[in-house]
Amino acid sequence: MEHGQEHITVVDENGNEQLFEVLFTFDSEEFGKSYVLYFPVGAEEDDEGEIEIHASSFTETEDSDSAVGGGELRPVETDEEWDMIEEMLNTFLDEEEENEEV
Repeated sequence: MEHGQEHITVVDENGNEQLFEVLFTFDSEEFGKSYVLYFPVGAEEDDEGEIEIHASSFTETEDSDSAVGGGELRPVETDEEWDMIEEMLNTFLDEEEENEEV
């Protein structure tokens, strides 16, 4: 996983690979981690017009041959991290909405 990457491949617990589109990445000084928000490529909106968005922290590595494009995804561990991620997502979506109106 690298900042600016557009797609990542995630391997689930059964060894199945799935391609995801990166929504955005950001760093948190508070938690000392980098985060990525992503959704399945080709995902369609549900009845409420929403797409399920996934979030993980990640560590960049020099190994660009790894399954996640040179890094390792880790689960988000605390409610405080989830609150911060949700705030970042809402800010991102608000900015996207403003840009669409222009």
